[in-house]
Amino acid sequence: MGRSTPRGAGAGEGNSAEVGFGGGGGLEFIGGGDGIAAEDSRGPRGRPGTAAVPGGGGGPGGRRSRAIPIMVGIVMVVFLVLAGCGGREGSVVTMYCSQDQPFAEGILADFTRETGIGVRAVYDSEATKTVGLANRLLAEKASPRADLFWSNEEMRVRQLARAGVFGPHAIRAGGAAWETFGRRTRRLVVMASMPGPDRPRSLRELVEPRWKGRVSLALPFFGTTSTHFHALRARWGRERFESWCRALVANQPFLEDGNSAVVRRVGRGEAWVGLTDSDDIRVARAGGLSVEALDVEEDMIAIPNAVALVGPAPADSLARRLAGYLTSEAVRERLVGAGALDAATGWEWGGFEPDWDVVLRDLVPATRWMEETFRR
Repeated sequence: MGRSTPRGAGAGEGNSAEVGFGGGGGLEFIGGGDGIAAEDSRGPRGRPGTAAVPGGGGGPGGRRSRAIPIMVGIVMVVFLVLAGCGGREGSVVTMYCSQDQPFAEGILADFTRETGIGVRAVYDSEATKTVGLANRLLAEKASPRADLFWSNEEMRVRQLARAGVFGPHAIRAGGAAWETFGRRTRRLVVMASMPGPDRPRSLRELVEPRWKGRVSLALPFFGTTSTHFHALRARWGRERFESWCRALVANQPFLEDGNSAVVRRVGRGEAWVGLTDSDDIRVARAGGLSVEALDVEEDMIAIPNAVALVGPAPADSLARRLAGYLTSEAVRERLVGAGALDAATGWEWGGFEPDWDVVLRDLVPATRWMEETFRR
């Protein structure tokens, strides 16, 4: 299965275990170890192949190539900016952040310049998007090290909220300890040169024979692809969803570390269609790739950002000030301008709203099934 170096990764360490919840609100970690070594897989003339995954067999319909081991885990990049020569003692907020580092850093730097409050930001890698940090928050539940969690998708935030990870204070009076804001969307991407009649008209048709070996998607255990697949399972029902996934695997897709790798694969012409996020398509186009998002919204979801207060945060707390800043209209518009969000407020969308009660209820067994199916 396709593997690549995570975007924005620096020197890092972390735990790649998935986060899950058992019945009755119990806490359960899925997976483990300090990292998962994986290999790129691409063969002569792009013939279908397999890739070894620790603890399992070959990947389904991946591609053979030179092995490129990577460490999957949290990127322990610490970003600390203090106004002038430094802020007051203790005027620092520790934030876990799964928003892409290039989008987040400038915003945090401006917050520090405007307020004198420093920010220690711990980022994750693209390969484990959000899951690594969610696991860390769970592990630290009894003694939180983070003050704030900024996530670029909401499923893990809802999961953590249900587990009681977040603090007792609301971001705004009368609200909750976490909020969503803005949105990007899940999209199908193709090369801009693909003729209109040849383009897929739905997500469901990617299991048809004509797409065999020509579809790219991120592994559905992490990030927004995981959120999307869990939402589809709740929408379609278990039997229909699992049948579609088995047919997709039989079609030998490229399985990537992240959504940006999906777009690059399509841009190189190795895959004809990819399932990815709207912001990754914008970044690729800005970088010169001739790719295009399809206007297909059925069975697609919107993906808001989310901010959560991890520990106690009274009205005058630094964490609450940062949370208010991140959810402000100015920051939302800035993220739209940078291409990280499709819209800040108000939009027409033909996709669907996930049934979060069903998603969270079935999260652990559904994740295990997807791991077994896509890593065979």
